[in-house]
Amino acid sequence: MAHTNKVNCSIETLDGTRCVDLFRRPDGSYGFAEYRRDPEDGYGWRPAGAAPETRFPTKSDALSEARRQVAWLDIVLGPNK
Repeated sequence: MAHTNKVNCSIETLDGTRCVDLFRRPDGSYGFAEYRRDPEDGYGWRPAGAAPETRFPTKSDALSEARRQVAWLDIVLGPNK
């Protein structure tokens, strides 16, 4: 069995400085994590707030909680997605 999470969806801000990854764990649970990057430093994506250890039974549940915790997701996704 694989021991790494598999990203199902990555949602990025229009300016490319923030993203949320929705992922599935090897045990079948889902989670999400928020990242940021600063284009001027060249480092790449860094963790930014949302706790990736929280577990959800479905991808939909993970997305709902991500939208609750990450304010910019509603702006990027719109209210009906």
